[in-house]
Amino acid sequence: MAASGAVEPGPPGAAVAPSPVPAPPSAPSHLFRPISAEDEEQQPTEIESLCMNCYRNVRRGHGAVGGRGMTRLLLTKIPFFREIIVSSFSCEHCGWNNTEIQSAGRIQDQGVRYTLTVRALEDMNREVVKTDSATTRIPELDFEIPAFSQKGALTTVEGLITRAISGLEQDQPARRANKDATAERIDEFIVKLKELKQVTSPFTLIIDDPSGNSFVENPHAPQKDDALVITHYNRTRQQEEMLGLQAEAPAEKPEEEDLRNEVLQFNTNCPECNAPAQTNMKLVKSGGAVEALGTRITLHITDPSDMTRDLLKSETCSVEIPELEFELGMAVLGGKFTTLEGLLKDIRELVTKNPFTLGDSSSPGQMEKLQEFSQKMDQIIEGNMKAHFIMDDPAGNSYLQNVYAPEDDPEMKVERYKRTFDQNEELGLNDMKTEGYEAGLAPQR
Repeated sequence: MAASGAVEPGPPGAAVAPSPVPAPPSAPSHLFRPISAEDEEQQPTEIESLCMNCYRNVRRGHGAVGGRGMTRLLLTKIPFFREIIVSSFSCEHCGWNNTEIQSAGRIQDQGVRYTLTVRALEDMNREVVKTDSATTRIPELDFEIPAFSQKGALTTVEGLITRAISGLEQDQPARRANKDATAERIDEFIVKLKELKQVTSPFTLIIDDPSGNSFVENPHAPQKDDALVITHYNRTRQQEEMLGLQAEAPAEKPEEEDLRNEVLQFNTNCPECNAPAQTNMKLVKSGGAVEALGTRITLHITDPSDMTRDLLKSETCSVEIPELEFELGMAVLGGKFTTLEGLLKDIRELVTKNPFTLGDSSSPGQMEKLQEFSQKMDQIIEGNMKAHFIMDDPAGNSYLQNVYAPEDDPEMKVERYKRTFDQNEELGLNDMKTEGYEAGLAPQR
């Protein structure tokens, strides 16, 4: 069963409030402030707007004007996510109201799919950002909310289900009055949705957003969330067209200097002694094939000099620090060519600026956990705490410097392993035909 159309209560044709002014492509960063209940300067902008529910004329004195309401816009930033615009409309005359969110950033390079296994009532309180282009599914009920059938929302898992129930209940009185046969079946389905809110048995919630701008909270950050699987994927041509990204004919580009084989030098100062120095930079991109075996590199960090090791992390590489109970999934932070110290600082920056664990929505103890994580990460970077640093790349395209080369590094272990079916599936290798494909092309020649 699919839930389509508007889900807010109200008569047909009035389910959507006037859309706010579209977000500019690149707004100044100070306009989008992180979500915080303690930020008194972060106030919504109020705009008097025409109500599309009671647009009939209302007598006021000697004139006749349409019903008017108030639109409130809040430009905010989710550091663990990205910039969004939260809008709320309410009409003091008819009482109709509507809320929605819009992404203020660009469409991401890849789509994203969140698969959440809901096992307890606590999972119903997870924060969710669902954009217009996202499809929501619950496989156990064969239930789907198609893309662009609802406005975007900043809500919770429970809020998504409640919103779906409201949409299905909206036209039930008319169906019952007309003795529509589907009314009874919809009532039975609504009961099943309400039972989900009690979590009497586990169920799966899937949010698939080809724009890459939806989000589901990990309440266990910085630890790995075993109940949440995040998959980034390349959009299909149909999804590109749905988002208005249909490719145009490429324009002729003027010849540009090829710098791929050049080493560029920049004058700078040494970060340690501030003496004049030079920084060498060269374009590095993994362009080879996926290796036959995956690679797992385990480094035992025992000395501050380990922080200077060169490191190449591909987009398919995950990172784990067992002593901190921390795991960084594939595609997070993207591909990087840096040092071990540089990557650890990026991880610390990513984890410690999560508003869902620092703001007013944080649960007791989360602030202390993040502070402890940050302190231990600083100790590792400064060489005051020993730890294991694990890079696991199923594509085999990541690297960590062996400072003892050509001898073996006593503190580093490099393992080659055969990928599992799921890892091949995530890399898109299970459906890739590399042998005998010429035979299938022969009849077309």
